[in-house]
Amino acid sequence: MSEDLKVGFTGAPSEPATGVRKVASDALDAVKRETSAVAAGAVDHPHTATSLFLGVGALAFVVGYVFGRGYGNDSSSWR
Repeated sequence: MSEDLKVGFTGAPSEPATGVRKVASDALDAVKRETSAVAAGAVDHPHTATSLFLGVGALAFVVGYVFGRGYGNDSSSWR
């Protein structure tokens, strides 16, 4: 029992992750790598990053506007 306490409280599991934990850990590592790459690319090319950001924002606005107009009520009578 005293041997268990000698392991330490580092926050690391005593056995390697398997199954769902392994997949989640790998996915988290991939997301961290990709966000670091995107951030580095934005630092190297600020004008391109700004243009992409504004373009995606404009496209999202247009899509939202079109969908919003499609769900509107067609009757114009006041109650």
